[in-house]
Amino acid sequence: MKRSLAGKSWRLSLTALATIMLTLSSSLFSQDKAAAPTSVSALPSNTGPFGIASGAEWSKDYPKFNPLLNQAGVRWIRYFPEWQTIQPKKGEWSWSWADAFVADATKNNIHVTGCFGYFAPWASADGGTRKGPVKDIQFWKDYVSGSMTRYQKEIKTWEVWNEFNGSFYQGINKPKEYAALVVAAYDEAKKISPDIKIGMSCANFDLGFFDAAIKEGAGGHFDFIAVHPYENLGAVMGDGAESGFLSMADSIRKMLSDNKQKADMPLWITEIGYQAPIKPNPEKDALQAEAIVKAYILSSAQGFERLCWFEARGPAYGHGTDHGIIREDWTLRPAYDALKTMTGLLGESPKYLGWLNMEKNGYGFAFQGKDTKVLATWSPPGATNKIKFESPVKIIDLTGKTTTLDAGKEFDLTRMPVFIIDLPKKLADLAESQIKKPFPWGTDYSKVDTASCKLGATNDDKGIKQVRMETTAVENGLTETWRRSNFKIGGEGRYIYFRVDPTFASFGSKDLEITIVARRTAPDKKAVISLLYESLKGYKGAPGGNFEIPADDQWHENTWKVNDANFVGGWGWNFRTEATGSPNEFFIKEARVKKSALANTMTPASAPVSDKK
Repeated sequence: MKRSLAGKSWRLSLTALATIMLTLSSSLFSQDKAAAPTSVSALPSNTGPFGIASGAEWSKDYPKFNPLLNQAGVRWIRYFPEWQTIQPKKGEWSWSWADAFVADATKNNIHVTGCFGYFAPWASADGGTRKGPVKDIQFWKDYVSGSMTRYQKEIKTWEVWNEFNGSFYQGINKPKEYAALVVAAYDEAKKISPDIKIGMSCANFDLGFFDAAIKEGAGGHFDFIAVHPYENLGAVMGDGAESGFLSMADSIRKMLSDNKQKADMPLWITEIGYQAPIKPNPEKDALQAEAIVKAYILSSAQGFERLCWFEARGPAYGHGTDHGIIREDWTLRPAYDALKTMTGLLGESPKYLGWLNMEKNGYGFAFQGKDTKVLATWSPPGATNKIKFESPVKIIDLTGKTTTLDAGKEFDLTRMPVFIIDLPKKLADLAESQIKKPFPWGTDYSKVDTASCKLGATNDDKGIKQVRMETTAVENGLTETWRRSNFKIGGEGRYIYFRVDPTFASFGSKDLEITIVARRTAPDKKAVISLLYESLKGYKGAPGGNFEIPADDQWHENTWKVNDANFVGGWGWNFRTEATGSPNEFFIKEARVKKSALANTMTPASAPVSDKK
């Protein structure tokens, strides 16, 4: 009997002990979520620009691609498992994936820059991962605090969400809801360590979104700004729009200044890329190699501290192309070789020294490299500049091949970048003397009140440039040429795109008058156009709506007046004509933009301007 009671008492004691252990485990929850991974030691700090952004699709392949990235000189990787992986259920934490990823990156001498998002389904507005606002801001605070605490030695920089302004978040008031997440993450970060930095980021180059989020309360609660200017790089590659690309940092700083934010705010590019065919294609693979070098050089020269190229490997989007510098079959693309060549010459943390205007507006950017001063240089698309030097130099192409150019001998400089070392001291000194001077490419339109682009066989650009010119075709008259909307190429043929020179209008230039000069292809061919422009709230239709071109054979001009323009090139352009509802094509002769002192929403005014055909 006693034995039986003793056994029962023993079993009750075990039950009590288990209950106590569970209670203790629950009470120690916050300590468990904050415990640092035991197998990771922090890397020395790195201030260099060379990063890679990895998406979720092929991120599991990091044990194989991280060593390849290390060999290419990559020192940063932008990736972190999603919230639902870290915290699959409320109160339940799972660190195994993140621990392994951080440890592997560290082993390969690669720093991790993290990204908070997306929602855990149990914390979202609809049980998914994208819809907000979050059910309880404390859920978000616990998640970001737990992640930052656990990796406070290994991960010093965190972005709040990925492309919140784009399709990766659905909410009621995006700027306000983003500001709430940013403020919460920032406050939690500073409780843990002042060394942890919080960044705001956006899809594309959407300064209007940043402006709105700051005004909704994010101001003073972020340590860096990150953008994803894919379209701006596309404009460099397709239209030779280096000047527009080089204006991005200044535009961001104008926005920050307008909102009374820190003047020296660090600027990052955490996604940018250019696709190449899945199967080897020498011509198109070379374009991706060209793009990756231009992206890093142009970004560093204007003051971006870091650039994360998307992507290491993949992903494919069903078009027979992907962004990776490593192919799906693990062969290395020319872009990989170009990156390795560049980092080998410039070193892990290159210092920008200044610019050189090469022959016929060739681009030249000098850096203090790993062992010597290095000049990265190329010509505009369609141009071949013959350059020569007063003393011998070495020219290194993107494959790493080195050629010695003797003094006085000419070298054909094309759109494909090359690196030059042993630069004559006179040129090196000249580059350094110009580091604080404005870039010389293009024309300064800051003092004029009207910019224009006259379209024809060769466009006459005076402050406005037509981009994506394939959407139009050349038309020949007796004494002049103009262009026609090109419906034959499909949907894109119903748009005609323009970019305004940033010296004429950029962030802060709100009141503008946009004029299009057009006519019908024949008096009986009805044609209707409208205007989409870049505003502080994204791209939107201009007040006044459609303009039906009068039924005659004269040129007519139509003006749309806007008072909230934000011409920063979020998608690589500032305004476009739209003919999605037009039954017929139309001719276009000119586009003009005038600075207006009057903000209004007047309806468009049209009038015949010429009887030339």
